[in-house]
Amino acid sequence: MIDYRTRLRNIREDRDLTQSDVGKILNKSQQGYNHIEAGRAELKIDDLIKLCQFYNLSADYMIGLTNESKSYK
Repeated sequence: MIDYRTRLRNIREDRDLTQSDVGKILNKSQQGYNHIEAGRAELKIDDLIKLCQFYNLSADYMIGLTNESKSYK
């Protein structure tokens, strides 16, 4: 299993987004989002849902429970 923070960073980078871009989606600053990717803050379930909707990916994939990237439903 991949660590969810690594998965979040990889997804963000694959889409050529900055931490600031994703922070805006979550109503956080760049630094606030950086804390999630760096492990200094936990990803809240509400934020996970927003990211699943934004990226159109399943929560299982986003948090590293599966390597099969299914669409968010």
